[in-house]
Amino acid sequence: MADFTVPSYVLLSPVEKKKGKVTQMLYVKDLHKSYRSGKNVYPVLKGVSFHVAQGEFVAVMGPSGSGKSTLLNCISCYIPFDEGTITLGGIKLSELSEHDLAKVRNEKLGFVFQDFMLLDGLTVRDNILVPRIIHGRVGQKAEELADRLLTLFSIDHIRDKYPSDISGGEKQRTAVARSLINMPLIILADEPTGNLDSKSSRAVIESFENARTTMNATVFMVTHDSFSASYCDRVILMKDGSVYRQLERKSDRKEFQDQLLDAIKEMSGDEK
Repeated sequence: MADFTVPSYVLLSPVEKKKGKVTQMLYVKDLHKSYRSGKNVYPVLKGVSFHVAQGEFVAVMGPSGSGKSTLLNCISCYIPFDEGTITLGGIKLSELSEHDLAKVRNEKLGFVFQDFMLLDGLTVRDNILVPRIIHGRVGQKAEELADRLLTLFSIDHIRDKYPSDISGGEKQRTAVARSLINMPLIILADEPTGNLDSKSSRAVIESFENARTTMNATVFMVTHDSFSASYCDRVILMKDGSVYRQLERKSDRKEFQDQLLDAIKEMSGDEK
């Protein structure tokens, strides 16, 4: 296993560890977001509240129109919200200027998308380094981290290949590695297994688990896939812009998946 240096903002002090303190990396409180069309107002998020602890792997599930994508876009600093609080690594996003929001988005967040978003003209290794290349910060440490990520996610053998020459699962593992090159506060994953078969999906989800175990990474994932969600520590079910229920994994993966499916069925039944 690679020997990573974890940044100070994801470490607990000896005093905090002794007290059993848990660091909340993401804290969302009473979040509201509406869209307007003429005189009409369409509420999308209706007082959403939850938290994600540092080092936790959390998924959000819910039917289309439940507010998952809007929630992710608010946390990503891509769209403003109307009311409420989003605190990321102790920073209240509503108190930041547009310039500082862009800085948080570029330096403190890692992104993994359904369609990979790799650059076809760059090798796998250079794609991983893209966030550092953009800001002109490709030094020895970045190069070493990229090499360690290639090994961690079992893609070292394709380091010099281009996206057109590798599989969908390899593309997404490259995207996960890229999301970690800045050692972000949290990884935001939007349907990361949506375009993959079951074998590739498992490999990608295991990549997130490896990132958490090895790098103390925090992952917040939007997904429709109960199989992928069953690997998470906790799953937030959303319905009609609100948190319907939260389920914590206290059993093995298969049993947790069955619990998720039952909860989703229950939530769907409540719509009748």
